[in-house]
Amino acid sequence: MSTHNEHPHSSCDHEHCDHDHGDDHEHEHGPLVELVTVRDWLRYAVTRFNRAGIFCGHGVNDAYDEAAWLLLGSLALPLDRLEPFLDACIPIEERIALLEAIERRATERVPTAYILGEAWLGDFRFTVDERVIVPRSFFAELLEDGLAGWIDEPEQIGSALDMCTGSGCLAVLMAHAFPDAAVTGADLSQDALDVALRNVADYGLGERIELVRSDVFSALEGRRYDLILSNPPYVTADAMDALPPEYLHEPHMALAAGDDGLDVVRRLIAEGAAHLNPNGLLAVEVGHNRDIVEHAFPNLPFNWLSTRGGDDMVFVLRREDLPGGQS
Repeated sequence: MSTHNEHPHSSCDHEHCDHDHGDDHEHEHGPLVELVTVRDWLRYAVTRFNRAGIFCGHGVNDAYDEAAWLLLGSLALPLDRLEPFLDACIPIEERIALLEAIERRATERVPTAYILGEAWLGDFRFTVDERVIVPRSFFAELLEDGLAGWIDEPEQIGSALDMCTGSGCLAVLMAHAFPDAAVTGADLSQDALDVALRNVADYGLGERIELVRSDVFSALEGRRYDLILSNPPYVTADAMDALPPEYLHEPHMALAAGDDGLDVVRRLIAEGAAHLNPNGLLAVEVGHNRDIVEHAFPNLPFNWLSTRGGDDMVFVLRREDLPGGQS
């Protein structure tokens, strides 16, 4: 059965949709008049994005997925149900907002997450704006099963630290993965912590997640954790110079990490043992920098994890393997 027949109240032909506005726009042209249904606007957005050469690196793979995300989010429709709404008519007021959003994405290269004010990691929604990077991390997948293979039982984790928490997304995921853990989210940016506070509150985790302003471990002296997890800045200077325009809307300090991308990673490794309990774990995401990391620390026994999104992007070290970890 066709979508049109299944959804008679949300579907219509263009002649019917434009009936109320036909007299006003009889001699007008352009997308606001000629594009009527979700299907029309989806096609227009995909073409607009392809011609503009947008870069899709914030949770989707191509211009089609980007267009679907932007349309469904803008229209407050379920992100996983495009099909039933394809032939639904869009009122002129909503078309105006859609056109503005599409143009921001195509011309200004603003990431869709910022336009919509939200981003997703799996089933978890987070409020975001340009005070934080758009949530994206291989840890989202690894935390689905609580770092299985490294942590036998989630209840083993009584304390956990999300270093460079940004929007607080990984702190929230850690709180769900380890139900008995007291979680700390640390970040140098007060702006980021303000966003994180909103996300922590949205999930009702204010009593379990503490947010601390800290330059890496500077404000955490004397505190130890069973697990330290970090998705720190790790973009090299050369890579920063070559970033697509979309990434330039994100906070520079959340991306750049010196010439070799290891400014924060070095501190995590150097100081990590002092902030881990016996048998504690340090897990760090470093993107495509495995060779750089191993060259910088040739004597450390890095364990590299595999995910659906890519291999060798995250390393794990036990406290005992870190500098000073035997003391």
